[in-house]
Amino acid sequence: MGEDGHGGHLGAVYAAGRPEELAAGYDAWAETYEADMARAGYRHPAVCLALLARHLPRGAAPLLDAGCGTGLIGEWLGILGYPEAEGLDLSEGMLRVAAGKGVYRALHRLALGGPLPFADGAYAGIVAAGVFTTGHAGAGALPELARICRPGGVLVLTVKLPLWQEGFAARAAEAGFALVEATAPYLSMPRDPATVPSLAAVFRRSG
Repeated sequence: MGEDGHGGHLGAVYAAGRPEELAAGYDAWAETYEADMARAGYRHPAVCLALLARHLPRGAAPLLDAGCGTGLIGEWLGILGYPEAEGLDLSEGMLRVAAGKGVYRALHRLALGGPLPFADGAYAGIVAAGVFTTGHAGAGALPELARICRPGGVLVLTVKLPLWQEGFAARAAEAGFALVEATAPYLSMPRDPATVPSLAAVFRRSG
């Protein structure tokens, strides 16, 4: 089991020590990921989509789905009025599934936490569901996300509660994001008894 008490593929990705291990874990999980997460009652994509629609005008473009996985969020962006979206993920296997849906104008195999090959202010909005969690991206990824987010644009993300309590909002402010809204804590996977609470938050890029 992973350090949070999860077994199976989820435990493996939470226990990953390096980006290569994390990518390999998701590669192995790609084909069954959506079914497994549906059984767990996965809530992050729905919560992020609701917050995005609340805080970013319809038609704003382009968007970046950072940590897009198999494209759970990408499937809905066009329906909600955001037709131009790109996806980013470190797993080739997950990106292969996402590509098959035809919902992103481009897909990028990249990891958060280091430099990103995008222009300053490239995106009107960024969404990162399930990314700021155990063994994944930390607050160190925020400055680069701020750089590529357009002034006035939004970053919608979910954060595992322990990471939030370590000063996540203050780190976001240092990077150039102002907190607009944060939800109450909730369980991202209510049918998995090992799940640690998370919250979702909306930040607006200053400038």
